[in-house]
Amino acid sequence: MAGAVCVRSACRVAFAGLVLVCFSGLALGKDADDDDDESAKAASSPNLYLDLRTNYATFPAGSLSFGFGNFGLFAGQHPALSTLASHAGLANLPTLPALSSPSSRSIGLDVPLTVDLNDRVSVYAGFSAGASRADFSDWSAFTVYSWSAGFQADVYQQNGGSIPTITLQSTLTRSAAGQPLPTTSVNTILEFDYALNADETRGMLAGMQHTAVAVDSSLVTIKPNVVVYVGGYYQWDNNWKFTGRVGVQSFGGAQLLNRTPFESFTQPIVRLDLDRMDDDDNRLFGITAAISWVPKPAYQLTVRTPLYLVKN
Repeated sequence: MAGAVCVRSACRVAFAGLVLVCFSGLALGKDADDDDDESAKAASSPNLYLDLRTNYATFPAGSLSFGFGNFGLFAGQHPALSTLASHAGLANLPTLPALSSPSSRSIGLDVPLTVDLNDRVSVYAGFSAGASRADFSDWSAFTVYSWSAGFQADVYQQNGGSIPTITLQSTLTRSAAGQPLPTTSVNTILEFDYALNADETRGMLAGMQHTAVAVDSSLVTIKPNVVVYVGGYYQWDNNWKFTGRVGVQSFGGAQLLNRTPFESFTQPIVRLDLDRMDDDDNRLFGITAAISWVPKPAYQLTVRTPLYLVKN
């Protein structure tokens, strides 16, 4: 019940942010010159693309991994979820066996269809699929394990001023039918981007990510996960862009009845991005490496290969 309350609260915050962005967009639209030329109108047409993300991850034994802003965040086929699911049916026994998920590896594919409505707002929806292999077991079948939808919006843009750009992103993820322990998660990121030059090719970042998870079982509770981070970026003249983020991740733990098989922790987290952009700041290719201590290190490598259907 507590997890469901957290998810509902997170949904309300995300919805309020989206409403704020919509009203700010309307205000900016009224201030715009109605006599904009045809080229300006063409430049404002939406981008439409599949933001394909192929990832490989490793998880240490006895851990639930969240990390930075994964598209199919947590509602996927993590081996630890299978461990919780297999023991959730033992509530009528006097004592529960020791709970521990094995170390594992996974490969996955995130396929969000993304629409850049303008230079401020993007919306997306799609699915995540993957396969995993735990110690002493074979690879599972490659299957769709979750569906997601969300938005990313610049609530405020710096545009040469002294106040940083404020970006809000929120993703609702629901596990697909047939998963061992159905979950719903809301992942919300609030980021501040202070550009150090007029071209906005170098700058500093600071932000926070909050993840709330609700499980379709009264026996299992997964508490929220929070990441607080700082970072920076630099884009060269050839349009290669490097971004680094370092922070602290605090996870409240997971409970099965009166047991706590996954303890709470507060540990470091690191994410490094290298992207190839075009002259209009659209991503052409990207690679992300992330390390999160949970509390032992978990690693994830993601390759982004957007397929543009409509592109400015």
